Amino acid sequence: MSGWQWVKLVGNFLNLSTLAGGLVGVVGRAEFSRGPRGLFFANGYRLGFPVAGAFTIGNVILSKHDRSYFDDARLVRHEERHSWQYFCLLGLPMLPLYVVGVVVSFLLTGDPASRNPFERLANLKDGGYVEHPVQPLGRTVTQAFSGLRSRPKGP
Repeated sequence: MSGWQWVKLVGNFLNLSTLAGGLVGVVGRAEFSRGPRGLFFANGYRLGFPVAGAFTIGNVILSKHDRSYFDDARLVRHEERHSWQYFCLLGLPMLPLYVVGVVVSFLLTGDPASRNPFERLANLKDGGYVEHPVQPLGRTVTQAFSGLRSRPKGP
């Protein structure tokens, strides 16, 4: 690990974001392992939220998939960039700011990542995202409601 990666590792422990990521992993019954550059992998995450292939809290990258999911170096770099965002935002303030980014991106594009500054700074392509163009708000609202109507009804 580089000196800066050590600084981020310690900083994200001190700002409690890595500890929060570990707690979320324990609650989600994930299996932990060491990753590269001061990261920790929490695989087999069993909770249904958030709906993502992987997500990061502090230096912990959580995924519902097995460890081989992180064989994709681009994805790991993408998630590592999120760990830097936690460091720069002093930890857990990242979470509500990220949610604001999701809402703004969804309103602008109908997609939670395309205009989310956190995803853009982490590199959309590395995270497996496709960039959607800005669209009129009316189209976004129509898409959202048509998606709700097309969902199958529960029992």
